Amino acid sequence: MHPYEMLYGRHCRTSTCWLKAGKKQFAGPKIIQLTAEKVAIAREKLKAARDRQKMYADPRRGLVTFSVGDRVYINVSPWKGVIRFGKRGKLSPRFIGPFPIIEILNDQTVVLDLLPELADILNTFNVCYL
Repeated sequence: MHPYEMLYGRHCRTSTCWLKAGKKQFAGPKIIQLTAEKVAIAREKLKAARDRQKMYADPRRGLVTFSVGDRVYINVSPWKGVIRFGKRGKLSPRFIGPFPIIEILNDQTVVLDLLPELADILNTFNVCYL
């Protein structure tokens, strides 16, 4: 059922069905109750679909934990037209490192000990880039 039909109890009058207009209904307690029931059913169906998608997506997500002293690589995937580390395009490195972790600020942010050549880069990174 289309969302418009679910809410209003009739098909939407588009340019293809102008002649199919039914009698007008005014908002009464019965129509409001039917609409509330349909919205509740739609919410249940959406929740079931969301739970099903979550069930398939969660096994691929892993909680990665780091500790001070671990050595990690930094993801520097190439962008078009950006020259990184002296190379352009697909020849530029995708990861650089490994660099030791100096400090863990929270479960999503770490501070790395970068090389002097990378002094212009901030040494605080999100774990998704490690």
